[in-house]
Amino acid sequence: MGAPPSTLHREDQGEVAYLARLGERVRAWRAEHAMTRKTLALASGVSERYLAQLESGQGNISVLLLRKLAHAMQVPVELLVREHGATAKSARIALLGLRGAGKSTLGTKLAQTMGVPFIELDREVEQEAGAPLAEVFSMYGQEAFRRFERKALARVLKAHPRAVIATGGSLVNDPDTYSLLLDHCACIWLKATPEEHMARVMAQGDLRPFKGSPTALEEIRRLLADRDRLYARADAALTTSGRSPRQSLAELKALAAKEMTA
Repeated sequence: MGAPPSTLHREDQGEVAYLARLGERVRAWRAEHAMTRKTLALASGVSERYLAQLESGQGNISVLLLRKLAHAMQVPVELLVREHGATAKSARIALLGLRGAGKSTLGTKLAQTMGVPFIELDREVEQEAGAPLAEVFSMYGQEAFRRFERKALARVLKAHPRAVIATGGSLVNDPDTYSLLLDHCACIWLKATPEEHMARVMAQGDLRPFKGSPTALEEIRRLLADRDRLYARADAALTTSGRSPRQSLAELKALAAKEMTA
């Protein structure tokens, strides 16, 4: 005897939902990489008509065709076939927070522990713009900086399926770039008090944020207050105030491991 009609109905619904998610992933990847369906069809050897069916949730794709498609997209095949609720974003850890939170110090050591590249997004922005960060702002302005930042992040995500990424403190102010980061990385907010932010940056000998500004501490407080709800969108948070670098690193390792198995 066959399965009850209600069971078949549930199975059919599950297959429809699964194919819809598969189509969404392919469509989202094309949009992110500004690639036409025709170009992806040529690169993968999968017909343009079949790709259209797949993206609309109607394609019943074979394993070999899916493998070709994943190779052309330069993504792991499991990224396309993962079940609902599973995520590949946890293979990348992104550290958020103001300067002095410990993103570079802790991020470098976390990456060494994980055996993955450590990437400072600000340096990638400089590479994208062909100029130091200060010059990017002075020559092009903030709007252009945001474009460079978004392009740099997209390039990093494409090139590094596994990495620890230290982001600029103001990235969270750009909705599109922040959404891209949240979608593709397990984001951890490194928190510290305003006093510790200021002390750490000054201890590094970098007085640029405070030069000629007697109200620098108040400015840090204002930035933290303004960005609190944005940083809070991260997947997890870690307070580094009152902790040694070794303590903070141990807690960050544990938090990263938890996020990667979530």
